[in-house]
Amino acid sequence: MIRSFLTVSTGTLASRLLGFARDSLIAALLGTGTVADAFLAAFQLVNVVRRLLSEGALNAALVPAWLRVRERDGEHAASAFAGRVLGTVSASLIVISIGIALLMPLIIMIIAPGFVGSPTLDLAVQNARLMLPYLAFAGPVTVLMGLLNAQGRFALTAFSPLLFNIALIAAISALLLWHADAARSAWMLAATVGIAGLLQLVMLGSQRSARLATPLRASFDKEIRGFFAKAIPGMIASSGPQWLMVAGAIIASAIPSAVSWLYFANRLIELPLGIVGVAMGTVLVPELTRAIASCDRDAVAHAESRALELASGLALPATLGLAVLAEPIVRLLFEHGAFGSEDSAATAHALIWLALGLPAHVLIKALSPAFFARGDTMTPLLATAKGLVVAIALAVLLGHFFGASGIAASIAAGAWSSAASLLRKGTSEFGFSLDVAARKRLPRIVLAAAAMGALLWLTRDLMPSEAHGLVRVLVLGLQIAAGIAVYGLLLQILGAASWREAAAALRRPA
Repeated sequence: MIRSFLTVSTGTLASRLLGFARDSLIAALLGTGTVADAFLAAFQLVNVVRRLLSEGALNAALVPAWLRVRERDGEHAASAFAGRVLGTVSASLIVISIGIALLMPLIIMIIAPGFVGSPTLDLAVQNARLMLPYLAFAGPVTVLMGLLNAQGRFALTAFSPLLFNIALIAAISALLLWHADAARSAWMLAATVGIAGLLQLVMLGSQRSARLATPLRASFDKEIRGFFAKAIPGMIASSGPQWLMVAGAIIASAIPSAVSWLYFANRLIELPLGIVGVAMGTVLVPELTRAIASCDRDAVAHAESRALELASGLALPATLGLAVLAEPIVRLLFEHGAFGSEDSAATAHALIWLALGLPAHVLIKALSPAFFARGDTMTPLLATAKGLVVAIALAVLLGHFFGASGIAASIAAGAWSSAASLLRKGTSEFGFSLDVAARKRLPRIVLAAAAMGALLWLTRDLMPSEAHGLVRVLVLGLQIAAGIAVYGLLLQILGAASWREAAAALRRPA
């Protein structure tokens, strides 16, 4: 399980790092302001679609369903079921894309009401329409990835999202060299989003996973209707962090540049969230599905315990690191070209508050698979809805007084509300199974993370105020490396982790 987790996490880390490079280039190309807000509002819509369909969302519904059909009716029936899912998803998304294109002005007015009556609205509509072809490609890509995940083949699905960022980075680099005006650059970059989706589809369509979905046809028979009845709530629930960001962007659209500040701050949150959260959704669902189907309580307890340990062990130090080092990290990554020092300060303040919600987001990713594996997608959906209500209500109030930082704090509060709802429901219905080892390790993980956070706090002023370039990279790199080293050493000393045993386990045959 940990070997698969590391495979998915490594691929996600590589994709997120390329995503940082992409967003740093976007900041240099577009800066903040009308054109940037329009492009990022449209791109936010695409990101929600990506999370709805990929990164564990559709996977959470497809994997248990496909495994049940294969167990009950054999390989041929499972392939036919996958072919109907692939055909139906592809046909449906083509129709949906056409409908969204026609309704795009209304959709943008809903997600960014502050744009109404300004040129930003028309720019956002144009950018969003140019990005729409991605939607038609993302659905079949996700089905093919889910089929690979169901067989325990995680490497290709983990690394295929790299193509998306590579395509966008190539386009932005060309635009920077071309010195095109901001509006034209945004249009060309938006058009590249669809091309990036096509590259992913071509790559995955050439793999064995495509042969697992035959014959290919659209169908709305009883079995497919039952699948979508569970898949759609699960997809929405799995995209909770993105829905919270959309809710925040709706409120922020009335504040100049706030959409951009929140977007860039959230990109930093998505690095640890992606490494942990995507791996949880991808690896834990098939693991729990098999254990629950075989009534193996020990296997269920083992999977849930290791998942919570891994989630806590990565999320807590990431939270403290991002909160304490928010400003130097933002300045290093984004303060280039049109992105100025005032933008860095506002983005860093938003990042601190968003970071406080990171443990809640990761906890949701660790708890939700326990429901998905039991065929329950409504409970996570209701928890997501509750968090949205809390976030929107607080954002209206706090955004008025504290701007983007208040909205960021509201998003964090919404995440904690969703996590608390899932924890209460799961405990009352089936009880989360934590083994003895987890009960011993979790407090020690918290203690080690707190000590690491204290070290970063004491060294936060080491960065010279006028430092630039290589000096800034070296100082920040040393702070982060020291924090990681201290944290890893404390985990070993406190008995929360044995790195020698972990390395030996990873070398053992699967």
